[in-house]
Amino acid sequence: MTVECGLVSNRCSLPQARPAISTCAAVVTACIVATLVLVGAGGLANAQPASTDKKPTRPERTAAERADAARQLREVYRGDPANWPAPHVDPGVEWKEIGLLPPVVHPESNPLSQGKVTLGKALFHDARLSASGKIACVSCHEPNLGWADGRVVSQPHARALGRNTPTIRNVAYQSLLFWDGRASTLEQQVEEAITDSAEMAASDDHVVNVLSESPGYRKLYADAFPGRPIEFAQVLEAVACFERTVVGGRSRFDDFMRGNAAALSDEELLGLDLFRRDARCMHCHHGPIFSDGRFHDLGLSFYGRSNADSGRYGVTGVAADNGRFRTPSLRDVTRTRPLMHNGMFGLTGVLNMYNAGMVTLKRPASQEDDPVFPVKSPLLKPLGLNRQDLADLAAFLGALREPRHRERPPALPEIDGAGDTAER
Repeated sequence: MTVECGLVSNRCSLPQARPAISTCAAVVTACIVATLVLVGAGGLANAQPASTDKKPTRPERTAAERADAARQLREVYRGDPANWPAPHVDPGVEWKEIGLLPPVVHPESNPLSQGKVTLGKALFHDARLSASGKIACVSCHEPNLGWADGRVVSQPHARALGRNTPTIRNVAYQSLLFWDGRASTLEQQVEEAITDSAEMAASDDHVVNVLSESPGYRKLYADAFPGRPIEFAQVLEAVACFERTVVGGRSRFDDFMRGNAAALSDEELLGLDLFRRDARCMHCHHGPIFSDGRFHDLGLSFYGRSNADSGRYGVTGVAADNGRFRTPSLRDVTRTRPLMHNGMFGLTGVLNMYNAGMVTLKRPASQEDDPVFPVKSPLLKPLGLNRQDLADLAAFLGALREPRHRERPPALPEIDGAGDTAER
């Protein structure tokens, strides 16, 4: 018998004396370690299973037992969330109940206006803002790809940046942006994307000139910022204002939360209960956007390797932040694959990894006294989930998927002077 990890395209073929379900957890754990050794330059040879205390795999249930459990859960979860079973979280974890998205609160410094949204949407789609004239915000945040790009890592200028592109859907609810949290406002995030030499690589003056040389943009700008001269800061405000309108909340989970008890299947209900309790997901993926907005080390920093990524540590310089990355939202997670900050995993692989408790980097003798050696989050523990459980969890996460909506790009204003204002 062979077991498919689903972590990357490689198969981990491990012999088993008999195809017993109770051996699956051990096989998956070994497969995870073997696969991680293959990932990236130099591999991850100093990885080891998360815990030497293996949790026994839960016995599977019969179809009748599963149906009865789902029936009982449907009665529980169709009621007031205040009466739902308490989630399984460790002491000290501050969690919020999952549920419907609240209204977006726009900052006082950049209040919502239709003029800014219209201008910002055009700018978001306009590659002429970039130095090359070939890269727009939409190049990496494609509406039809869940507002991400579907790539392992972002590739502006045909070269990889090293991290997976996060979706901008529901970004209005997040307080720290990028995988390492280096932007504290959406306006700051937009500025970095436009000006960073590895992304759109544009200067302030170039962007202002693009708008100034276009009668259409001058009109859109005047509608958004009446009586104000064209300035780069207002360009950032317009794009950020538009991005704050990119909000979900139309998934089948949302339908269920609004009172449609039939919106979730039995498998999805079982997955919902697992998510909140035995799978321990609520430690980090809670609240309306299914994210605590904080930073955690999952053991995937590749510390000491050529493809190492220090994550939050590169921003704060705090040793404890080495290898920590921001918790992504799980809304629309099945449409924004591949997953994780390095984009190396599919949903099946991620669930297998969490079930095994992730991996722990083993300190080699040469790094015994290394003060910044990454330490995996203590919230990660082996779960002992069986194949039914993992399938139910995947089903529930699929219920967070937004319905597909084909969005037409806006017509972009013409620009005087042959329409080519890219810097040369």
